[in-house]
Amino acid sequence: MAQDIHPLLLCGGSGTRLWPLSRKSYPKQFTKLTGEESLFQASARRLSGPGFAAPAIITGSDFRFVVTEQLAAVETAAAATLIEPEGRNTAPAILATALELHARAPGVLMLVAPSDHVIPDAQAFRDAVMAAVPAAEAGQIVTFGIRPDRAETGYGWLALSDAPGADFAPVPQVLDGFVEKPDAATAESLLAGGMHLWNAGIFLFSTDTILAAFERHQPAMMAAVTRAVDEAEQDLHFLRLAPEPWADCADISIDYAVMEKAANLTVVPYGGAWSDLGGWDAVWRESGPDADGIVTSGPATAIDCAGTLLRAEDEQQALVGIGLEDIIAVAMPDAVLVAHRSRAQDVKQAVEALKARGMTQAETLPRDYRPWGWFESLATGGRFQVKRIHVNPGAALSLQSHHHRSEHWIVVAGTARVTIDGREQLVTENESVYIPLGAVHRMENPGKVPMILIEVQTGTYLGEDDIIRYEDVYARGQGAKG
Repeated sequence: MAQDIHPLLLCGGSGTRLWPLSRKSYPKQFTKLTGEESLFQASARRLSGPGFAAPAIITGSDFRFVVTEQLAAVETAAAATLIEPEGRNTAPAILATALELHARAPGVLMLVAPSDHVIPDAQAFRDAVMAAVPAAEAGQIVTFGIRPDRAETGYGWLALSDAPGADFAPVPQVLDGFVEKPDAATAESLLAGGMHLWNAGIFLFSTDTILAAFERHQPAMMAAVTRAVDEAEQDLHFLRLAPEPWADCADISIDYAVMEKAANLTVVPYGGAWSDLGGWDAVWRESGPDADGIVTSGPATAIDCAGTLLRAEDEQQALVGIGLEDIIAVAMPDAVLVAHRSRAQDVKQAVEALKARGMTQAETLPRDYRPWGWFESLATGGRFQVKRIHVNPGAALSLQSHHHRSEHWIVVAGTARVTIDGREQLVTENESVYIPLGAVHRMENPGKVPMILIEVQTGTYLGEDDIIRYEDVYARGQGAKG
């Protein structure tokens, strides 16, 4: 190959159809749904190796350190990580990253892929991408179509100009058109006709080609996103897009913004296994049900069940199903979902119902991820809260103080370096330290293993916004989470 392909991994969305595991505070791409790696990590690994440059990432501010940490765990570093001021769908996100990449490497090939798809045969997918390169280099916008195996109504479909070969080889051909998510009867007809593929939302094009397409079909968006990139601010190794011009962008997908208007469209069929894990029924299907259609995960037990997914996310839980048929049951410490498998797409209705009642479980996990590690609340009362805090090796919390609470820290694993009003000390396992109200303090993990402590807060107000920051290695401002 004459040039490397530059992947873009899209890391937006909230994954509400996979609630309660996937929530706005920690969406599905960062979770381990079907293996030992998160979907994001698997995507990054799939789009790496010979012929691929380091990926670009676009995500929200709250997830910037999650992205960095998860990439480091699979020995990958991003070429660029762009931070959206707010989610505006895929068109502005792709355009912003194309502009940033074009400034670094004009005219190179860019592969756009969601970060939450499952593609088990990574090499077969890479082969399909390589088969698309000549068309992309010739100025085509290439999309990838998945061989359908059922009359799926949850996906858009792509109309082919020629029937795929018997071996379903990834041979580029002219794309004949797009079909919106069909009803059941139309989907059956599309499946039977053999001239349509599922729209995977994966694209390959040169930066020259896609920027020209935006200039022609979305000039207002082109102007707004160009300003957002030109006025972007560097924050550590992240690029924060300017919020004011970004707010002027239409909230629209790349399909509506450009693809359905463009004439230079090519499709490459992909015959391998693929799933966007768009619901718990897809997780059940991709997890390899046994002969009775049973999938269990964690401490879950199925007795006389059929076609059922039982998933327990906490090792302290025991989830048992008896006599269940075609049921999804997902148990987490703060929420449990029980649904018929045929209603998997309706899970987002549960999220809306919980939001309407003001319940935090709708969008927030009990475990809160931060750049230094994570914490979770173990018990809460009127004037106290007990947390478990996990600090990564070498990580440090900000130097801070509180107006309304004091804290007791008990180290249960590893060693903490604690600073209180300028005095530094080491606190090891089974030792504790007291942080008076108003004291300027910090905890660090100077060791090579995770440091875990139990924190007991007491006071009149225990909210996370009662933090005054004085120093922070992660350059977070007052009130910032990420």
